[in-house]
Amino acid sequence: MEYSHVHIVYFSPTHTSAKTAYAIAEGLDGEILLESDITYGLPEEPVEIAGDELTIVAVPVYGGRVVETAMERLRAFSAHQAPVVPVVVYGNRDYEDALKELSDTLTVAGFVPVSAGAFIGEHSFSRKDMPIAAERPDEADHELATRFGREIRMKLQQAKSLSDLKPLEVKGNYPYKVKGPSTPQAPVTNEDLCTQCEYCIDVCPVSAISVVGDRMFSDPAICIKCCACVKECPEAARTFDTPYTAMLHKNFSARREPELFI
Repeated sequence: MEYSHVHIVYFSPTHTSAKTAYAIAEGLDGEILLESDITYGLPEEPVEIAGDELTIVAVPVYGGRVVETAMERLRAFSAHQAPVVPVVVYGNRDYEDALKELSDTLTVAGFVPVSAGAFIGEHSFSRKDMPIAAERPDEADHELATRFGREIRMKLQQAKSLSDLKPLEVKGNYPYKVKGPSTPQAPVTNEDLCTQCEYCIDVCPVSAISVVGDRMFSDPAICIKCCACVKECPEAARTFDTPYTAMLHKNFSARREPELFI
């Protein structure tokens, strides 16, 4: 099987999932690259993926599961026996049931998982003084993702049809891990540094930030703690203080490598 159309779908507030998806697509070497960025909202209309497209779906992991916002927006996509590569990106701790959850969700939507991967990206809570997978995906991750794409292409070239492929098995359990209740919390703004450029409003994937009075306000009830506003603020005026940063830095700083299922 040959696929000249490669379609990448990603939810990527801090760009790690997008970078990984693009690197895999580079290895697939399709003639036409389509993109659906669901970071900032749903597509204008439901998207049905054609059977001649090979789709990569890349999303981040929060607490061992696919982030809920991404799952909600992925419901806009469906297919009829179209090949897909589920990809999760996690912050160096563990992806637990997220990859299985994503693979199962895409199967229900009419896709056929042909390969899958769990990659590492800088943790949302990572800070300069307490780095957690800082600067990842890095060059080595990019090379591995591109090679992964080439291996997927070779696998599909050797098959006459999707029915010739064995059902893909990935790490994870069902029922999926039960996530504990989330504590409402959000980044705060250093008013001495903030210029009110409102860029944080633009990069927030859930519209949790607004100007209240003469200050930037993040609604803790809406914030998903992706920390895109912290990492993207041009004045370094945004911070997110949580004791989990120190715990993650202490226990999960050792480099982990991607896990691939081909």
